[in-house]
Amino acid sequence: MKYLSKILIFGLIASIFASCDNVKPFRSLQGMVWNTMYHITYSSNVPLDDSIQLVMRQVEQSLSVFNDSSIVSRINRGDSIEVDSLFEKVFVESQRINLLSNGAFDPTVGPLVELWGFGKNKDVPTTPDAATIDSVRESVGIMECSVDNGIVTKKSADTRFNFSAIAKGYGCDMIADMMRRNGVKSYMVEIGGEIALNGKSPHGGMWRIMVDAPIEDNDSIIHEQMAVIEVDSCGIATSGNYRNYHIVDGNVMGHSIDPFTGRPAITTILSATVIAPQCVTADALATACMIMPLCDAVAMIEKIPGASALFVTADTDNKWALHTTSRFPKILKN
Repeated sequence: MKYLSKILIFGLIASIFASCDNVKPFRSLQGMVWNTMYHITYSSNVPLDDSIQLVMRQVEQSLSVFNDSSIVSRINRGDSIEVDSLFEKVFVESQRINLLSNGAFDPTVGPLVELWGFGKNKDVPTTPDAATIDSVRESVGIMECSVDNGIVTKKSADTRFNFSAIAKGYGCDMIADMMRRNGVKSYMVEIGGEIALNGKSPHGGMWRIMVDAPIEDNDSIIHEQMAVIEVDSCGIATSGNYRNYHIVDGNVMGHSIDPFTGRPAITTILSATVIAPQCVTADALATACMIMPLCDAVAMIEKIPGASALFVTADTDNKWALHTTSRFPKILKN
């Protein structure tokens, strides 16, 4: 549908100052990483900028398909190497979410992502023919792959992993873990709209998070408030297609690829915002929701401990309709 694309959510960050002598000052850091923006706010007596950058480099060297020397890129090329703990943890979580979503979430759709002009391949002038799609689909199947003692066994030689739909969430968790090891109790880590947070905000209360409205724009990022929620100690991720799509043979094709059909997913869901104990989980679940019918996505989220979600759909008048699962926080503004 023409409204769909990857949504960006981020915290409402005000000017950061220490409020009293016995409170650690809040610090902020922002920049570009993995072709997206990041914003990090944390309370600490010492700056952790170098440690943050180190974690980002570790995640990129392991999981970025846009880095030709990364572990995942080398595995995709067929190199015989031992993977690191980052690759293995994301692989295991990917298989877990694949099972929870009945196959909707599958990072081995990478070749299909490329086929439809997303990922590294950005130019698809026509719709791929059915035979080509079916041929590429033969290599898809995360549950038919394995990691044993650091060695990856792929479904086929053509199987390629693309962890883009889970790596940013994992990166947020990795930075959050580093901060906790350094005694930081209050932080918000946002990378490309995926968020890991804990403790209190600079204002002394819970973190207030703005959820963007699903406004279609394939060329720039537009932030228009749809909802505001208050949260603490969780991961948050939002997925959609309205900011990342192609027009192929006159049809709008979103970047969420259905592993069952090999084609861009057709769904009534414009965006899915998921809250989970960890951002890596929220990231993968949000992506899975964009492949599933609304009723199935709601049922999946309700069954997962600590998870909740906000779904946006379009009604017959092209107006937004909001649907929340039972545990989703109260919406303060919309």
